[in-house]
Amino acid sequence: MKDVRFRIRLISGVIAFVALILISKLYILQIVHGSELKEKGDRQYVHTSQAVFDRGSIYFTDKDGNEVSAATLKTGYSIAITPTKIVDPEKVCATIKKSVLELDCVQFVAKASKKGDSYEEITKRIDESEITPVVNAKIPGVIIYKEKWRYYPGDALASQTVGFVAYNKDNLEGRYGVERTYETTLRRTNDNSFTNYFAEMFSNIKKSISSDDSLEGDIVTTIEPSVQANLDETLQAVKEKYNAENAGGIIMNPKNGEIYAMSLRPSFNLNESNLQTNPAIYSNDVVETVKEMGSIIKPLTMAAGIDSGKLTANSTYDDKGYVNVEKSTIYNFDKKGRGTITLQQALGQSLNTGFVYIERAIGKENLAKYFKAFGLGEKTGIDLPNEARGLIDNLNSPREIEYATASFGQGIAFTPVAAARAVAALANGGYLVTPHIAKSIRYSLGYTKDIQYPIGEQVIKQQTSEDITRMLVTDFDQYFQNGKSKNDRYTIAEKTGTAQIALPNGKGYYEDKYLHTFFGYLPAFDSKFLVLLYVTDPKGAQYSSESLGPAFVDLTKFLINYYQIPPDR
Repeated sequence: MKDVRFRIRLISGVIAFVALILISKLYILQIVHGSELKEKGDRQYVHTSQAVFDRGSIYFTDKDGNEVSAATLKTGYSIAITPTKIVDPEKVCATIKKSVLELDCVQFVAKASKKGDSYEEITKRIDESEITPVVNAKIPGVIIYKEKWRYYPGDALASQTVGFVAYNKDNLEGRYGVERTYETTLRRTNDNSFTNYFAEMFSNIKKSISSDDSLEGDIVTTIEPSVQANLDETLQAVKEKYNAENAGGIIMNPKNGEIYAMSLRPSFNLNESNLQTNPAIYSNDVVETVKEMGSIIKPLTMAAGIDSGKLTANSTYDDKGYVNVEKSTIYNFDKKGRGTITLQQALGQSLNTGFVYIERAIGKENLAKYFKAFGLGEKTGIDLPNEARGLIDNLNSPREIEYATASFGQGIAFTPVAAARAVAALANGGYLVTPHIAKSIRYSLGYTKDIQYPIGEQVIKQQTSEDITRMLVTDFDQYFQNGKSKNDRYTIAEKTGTAQIALPNGKGYYEDKYLHTFFGYLPAFDSKFLVLLYVTDPKGAQYSSESLGPAFVDLTKFLINYYQIPPDR
């Protein structure tokens, strides 16, 4: 009896094991490698010796959570010929041109006339409707290949952020942006995946348990296409209106670092990246270039003063319009004194003297400690290539003048994305976040992994965050554009900045070139969006309140309407 039971269990176990193998094989064939098998089937009626390019996709995510294609593959065909088999080149070309209208017959005849030649490529990227009649014609000497290439449905949308694929020696690889950062995930190998299904199944399970780094998949980003398009259009208008060198901006969730839009002007069409004559346009200035950001840094100094317990918004000082620091004199933007005023007034009028006063009140060591805590000298860890580290060595100097100028954003430099992370701490209760583009990875094995970005350390107190936010709301309501842009239904925090641009040799500043900066967040006390903008060397605008102020107001209106944000007033 025991032997019978044992045999039944053994047979059942074998059946279950075989069933597991068959199910796994079907899963591998239909789900994991389904597209590859379909590809092989599709290529039965065209030339099959050419390897077809393959790569994972990149997606934007709209406000409702729907995925929108940012980078995909487009399928088409290429035509080649064997000249030795072409009897009548003019007739052959005329036949093909009935379907492939853009075919150049002069070129075709020239290539077909090379009788000693066994192969000549004629044209590429022909769609299926054009190629079918050519296939059906079965013309001797004409070879048709199925091909795929990288295609970007948004053309120039978020071009420096998405990046593109190009040759690195003999290999097509991601060269910029998300394409480069997630190269190991997006690339596809041409190995024969059908030799050992059972071994593959268990090796892939082992990989997924130990590390996902080498697994193939698609990237889902946080970029919201409509927000991105709106920011692109807004910055393009600013650049054109003021004949500026360039313009850039970020729209980010200050609570978790998700970037909804990152824009640079000028930009380029990702589908025509090879037509660019200046490769510098491919680089992401928001992430790769450090700048002296000017007065948008003043709220960080104010936060240091409040957080240290030394000062409040209502603390006063005597503004003479200038202050002497060691052998130097620092002036307000208009060199005028206001007498005894509060720090709220100094912030609203962006008076340099007020921030030197804060630096002296808390001490240069404390200012340096807070600026370093805000991460201004570090990389943010954003998932884009070539991020630059901030230059804040001046905060290690024994000279007080270095700290005095740093208090209002001069003499220290960092990337716009680092500035965005720092000021986000003012909006979110004092925490550092990691700005990021990728939201999740959808692996080819059939599962999705959300990418986690833990909230960083708290660099200022919750109360400090609320106090500085209240000051920045007052700035927007009363001082910005003399209160004309105040929104009666929403609290909006903001700060403008105008900074001289440093000379390339690092010795001094241009007399007539400025960087205009601007940041703000809304709703101010439960912020969902942080907007940071900049424009380099705008002509005909003295201050950023003029060049970027209207753009910021327009963006806030768009975000409020698009996301249907409920009023907080």
